[in-house]
Amino acid sequence: MASQCLSLHRTLNPLVAPRARPLSLSFPRSCSVSFRPSSRRATAVMTRASYTPTPATERVISIASYALPFFNSLQYGQFLFAQYPRLGLLFQPIFPILNLYRSVPYASFVAFFGLYLGVVRNTSFSRYVRFNAMQAVTLDVLLAVPVLLTRILDPGQGGGFGMKAMVWGHTGVFVFSFMCFVYGVVSCLVGRTPYIPFVADAAGRQL
Repeated sequence: MASQCLSLHRTLNPLVAPRARPLSLSFPRSCSVSFRPSSRRATAVMTRASYTPTPATERVISIASYALPFFNSLQYGQFLFAQYPRLGLLFQPIFPILNLYRSVPYASFVAFFGLYLGVVRNTSFSRYVRFNAMQAVTLDVLLAVPVLLTRILDPGQGGGFGMKAMVWGHTGVFVFSFMCFVYGVVSCLVGRTPYIPFVADAAGRQL
């Protein structure tokens, strides 16, 4: 009888689930958070740290290189100076240097080959100097084209269309050469590389 009552009591009362253990949360004693700078900021810092200004000697050599095509382009400005005499007053300070340059026999050829062989092909100079010298040499070569065209076409001395075309062409060549000279000198003064249109690509392929 006692055994039957015990079995009946177990049947009516379900099994008691084991007590759950109390939940314990543990936090680390110290927490360190590290912030990393962004890649752009790190790149900017590295760029500023690795930037080196162009030496003064390289700037001077580059500026002197552009004097060659500028001196040889002054002959194309004769019609412009004749029409506007006051414009020629701006170039009077360089007349003594120009006269000295022209007093040397074959000065243009000597300066051309000296600049090409002594600077452009001289690997002891930096690419900055060699590129500027090559631009000056390329520009000087292009300045010889109008002279050849004038001799071949022979516009004459009259007031026809041929003479007017020659005056306009020579004036345009001089203005373009003068702008290239100013652009090259100013860029070299601030240590930047000038890229002359129609000239920079041809000069870059020669280095």
